[in-house]
Amino acid sequence: MDCIFCKIINGAIPCTKVYEDEALFAFRDIQPAAPVHILLVPKRHYSSLADLTETDAPLTARLLLTAARIADAEGLAADGYRVVTNIGRDGGQSVAHLHLHILGGRPLQWIH
Repeated sequence: MDCIFCKIINGAIPCTKVYEDEALFAFRDIQPAAPVHILLVPKRHYSSLADLTETDAPLTARLLLTAARIADAEGLAADGYRVVTNIGRDGGQSVAHLHLHILGGRPLQWIH
C-alpha cells in the first residue's frame, strides 16, 4: 500500500510521535494549522470515517477518547480545542487514511 500515514506508522517516514498504543498512532502535523496540530490515526488502514461500520464502534470511541487525552496532555483542555476529520475530496481530505486533527493553542475560527 502506498499510503503516507501507513508508512509513518511503520517507521518508513520519520515523524514527531506524540502517542502510540496497539491500535492508534499520533504525530505532529508537518504543516500545522494551529500552534498544536496533531494527527491521530488508527494503525489499521481505513480510507475515512465513512469506511467504519457498527463493528468498529469500539475503535471510534477509542479514537475520540484518545484525542481528548492527547489534548489534555498538550495543555489544551482548559482553553479548548478542536477535533476534526475530513471525508472525501469535497470534505477536504488530502490523505486517504482515517485521521483526526487535534487543533489548539489559539482561538480557532471557521473559514467561510
